[in-house]
Amino acid sequence: MTETFLGFPRPDGRVGVRNQVAILSAMDNTNPSAERIAGIVAGTIVISTPFGRTQIGDDFEMTMKTLTGICAHPNIAAVLVLGLSLDSAEPLADRIRPSGKPVEVLGLQEAGSTLALTTEGARIAADLVVQASEQSRQACPFSDLTIAVECGGSDTTSGLASNPTVGRFADRFIDSGGTIILSEPAEFMGAEHLLAARAENPEDADKIYAMVQWFEDEAKRNGVDMRGINPTPDNIAGGLSTLEEKSLGAIAKGGTRPITQVIGYAEPPTKSGLVIMDTPSAACESMTGLVGGGAQIIIFSTGRGNAIGAPVAPTIKITGNPHTAKSMPENIDVDVSAIISDGENLNVASERLWIEVMKIAAGKITRAEVLKEDQLSVSRFGPSV
Repeated sequence: MTETFLGFPRPDGRVGVRNQVAILSAMDNTNPSAERIAGIVAGTIVISTPFGRTQIGDDFEMTMKTLTGICAHPNIAAVLVLGLSLDSAEPLADRIRPSGKPVEVLGLQEAGSTLALTTEGARIAADLVVQASEQSRQACPFSDLTIAVECGGSDTTSGLASNPTVGRFADRFIDSGGTIILSEPAEFMGAEHLLAARAENPEDADKIYAMVQWFEDEAKRNGVDMRGINPTPDNIAGGLSTLEEKSLGAIAKGGTRPITQVIGYAEPPTKSGLVIMDTPSAACESMTGLVGGGAQIIIFSTGRGNAIGAPVAPTIKITGNPHTAKSMPENIDVDVSAIISDGENLNVASERLWIEVMKIAAGKITRAEVLKEDQLSVSRFGPSV
């Protein structure tokens, strides 16, 4: 069994599987400049949000924490922060600098115009990319790697094929010293007691129940019955019949190992093993939180098809649906539909997934990366004022 992967060691002790330069727009009015800079300079990625200005309280802190986590992420080699002024960009830059990576800052008002900002930003970004290219991959232990598991567009094949395959991978990876993050607690509804029973301490078991209850109560407060609307029409069309069936399939991708920690949105794990993160069930919001928490790779199981990936963390698409594998080959990295069509053994399918994950950790590009199928969506918890 391979116990190491090839990654980029970072000054803060973490290890990246990618080596990109982030162009971070600290507020909405510099997003176009960030996009222009990234369009000019290869090896860069835009990190932006339509929000940030006039947010307050916990809502503001959540946005800042998430953007900081994404840019301090080990897959990022360096960061250029853009703001309306230096005063608006420096606070985010100061939060990223403890990661030890190069961080540069530019302000639109100080630059004089958006074209001037773009020109200077492209020059700085190009220098950062050249510097990053001097870094080389080294053999690193699995204890340095955190992989998140996600699902979307679920159907019967998700619970029978792709999610159990991911679960087998998760168990093996944890046994090898790695960390797996399972998110979307609203998807645990009806099966939360099974996860709570696996928590290593009573406090985390209580957190699992509380997270699920919060989503149900919040939905009811807004006139929505979570248990009544699940499974969704899309799920039903794919053969899922009950909420419990959907939830059992969702938690299968986390494997069977004990739960070592329960963490908040975009919060980095401090323990290895199986970790639960509190995120919404919407894929983009969930994956944004997972990246903010430091997951270097995301394995995304889909039944009926979901092409979206995460920025920064390569997103591996796996399906057990023969029709999806045939209709979406450009979007699928791992096809385990032979479990359904030919009776392929789960262990054999899991081994194929293992090999693909190790290749992608070492630099192979995912389908979502090739097609730029990525989207950032930070969770909001309050109004702007």
